[in-house]
Amino acid sequence: MSQSPLIQPADLANAMACGERIAIVDTRSPEEYAKGHIPGAVNVRAIFTYLAMSTLEGLSAMEADFTKQLGEAGVSGDERVVLYEDAMSNGYGQSCRGWFLLKYLGHPRVEVLHGGLQAWRAEGRPTTTETPEVAARTFTADVDRAMLVTWEEMRDALDDPNIIMLDVRDLEEWTGESSSPYGKDFAPRKGRIPGAVWIEWYRMMRKDAGVPWFRPAEEVRRICAEVGIEPGSRVYLYCFKGARASNTLIAMKDAGIDDVRLYFGSWNEWARNPELPIETGAPDPARMARRD
Repeated sequence: MSQSPLIQPADLANAMACGERIAIVDTRSPEEYAKGHIPGAVNVRAIFTYLAMSTLEGLSAMEADFTKQLGEAGVSGDERVVLYEDAMSNGYGQSCRGWFLLKYLGHPRVEVLHGGLQAWRAEGRPTTTETPEVAARTFTADVDRAMLVTWEEMRDALDDPNIIMLDVRDLEEWTGESSSPYGKDFAPRKGRIPGAVWIEWYRMMRKDAGVPWFRPAEEVRRICAEVGIEPGSRVYLYCFKGARASNTLIAMKDAGIDDVRLYFGSWNEWARNPELPIETGAPDPARMARRD
């Protein structure tokens, strides 16, 4: 059985108390970080903000950039890394995007704090405003490009009935009313990748005692089945820039749906290439999971 991508707040607290070597990475904005964070956490905001392209040049640049930034944050590859955001439902999947990036770069042990900082605080665990002194380390990447899908692979999947393309963007993006979470006209085109099915990323979560958590595995599998995704399906995921899709990817993998790859460039890249087809107009209801 593969390692879960999630760690519970109590398990992180226990590992910290035992002196285990852990790099804790806060993916929120520097302003949020300064107001209070988990003790020892370093702030790496680019995990969320970086816009990637899936060309060879784009991937090479991304790999070099994050290898450098992670090393400067004290990550070498021989420690345990735990990433967090404010909550699973309001940070647009930024900590999950960090999990994907680190696994893509070959880090062997990466986890996302389940429930985020909200869950940590809800259990009465400490935060601090002190910025830790972190010694820079050398992070050597061992890239696994099979984890992601390039725009060319996504294009080729349009005619492959064995691949399910899953769009997890907000409803307004799926229907073509908006091009992105950053504004309706942030990207040059609105619509969706032809033939994709849709599950809004919020659907993978529910609130328990006011804190958003991923749904149990059986519920995630039931939601995926609404659009024809079963545990043995091959799925290509996308959103706008790979963050919300990373959130869904972790929910799916934790539910035993393993053959899932991320189109990391997502709609931000697809919409900027006029040679790539898009689908507009009212979407087919048969390709849409229900909303909560």
